[in-house]
Amino acid sequence: MNDTTNVRQKRFKLVPEMEGMTARWYARQRSSGDQLESYRTGAAKLAGEFPDGTAVLEVAPGPGFHSIELARTGHLRVTGLDVSHTFVDLASDRARQEGVTVDFRHGDVADMPFAAESFDLVVCQAAFKNFARPIDALDEMHRVLRGGGTAVIQDLRSNASAAEIDQEVARMRLSRVNAFMVRRTLGMLRRRAYAPDQFHRLAEQSAFKECTVTTEGIGMAIRLRKQ
Repeated sequence: MNDTTNVRQKRFKLVPEMEGMTARWYARQRSSGDQLESYRTGAAKLAGEFPDGTAVLEVAPGPGFHSIELARTGHLRVTGLDVSHTFVDLASDRARQEGVTVDFRHGDVADMPFAAESFDLVVCQAAFKNFARPIDALDEMHRVLRGGGTAVIQDLRSNASAAEIDQEVARMRLSRVNAFMVRRTLGMLRRRAYAPDQFHRLAEQSAFKECTVTTEGIGMAIRLRKQ
């Protein structure tokens, strides 16, 4: 059985469960000033593509930094869905502290608790490689999107080099210990990630049928559209 046809079965749980202390540690590592500014810049750029009132779903938002920045733009209605209870609590608390409205909920991306055609935009940041049922996740994104809606997925790519990972971690300006841990984690996660051609094959097997992929740094950006 080849890598493409076995994609539903081959994704298995290799990363630590993001609950409790592990989730809180991760949230702290992603909350430096430079990283928050990166979330803010990226969210503003993405939000600028969509009109007032756009209904946005971010799947696997983790601590919620990106979702909060999307909501901060003021013209999007943002919902977040994460499988981690700890992340939902952390993200909800931060949104309240920041004075922005985001509806963070607990749930599985492969079986979402939303009606069909509920959103105009689905976003997934740095999490798709961890989904145990990737095609089911894509099919669910397609289901909850309205006709003409877009899914935007950004993630690590499997063909990122060690040197590119080193450069990315250096930009985070972490302590030596935390930089070592993040570098090691990215190295492990790279083994779970997809290369651009693999994602094209995933999209072909999903309800979307096709996608566009662009690469930058250690990551790639995928866009899928519901016809």
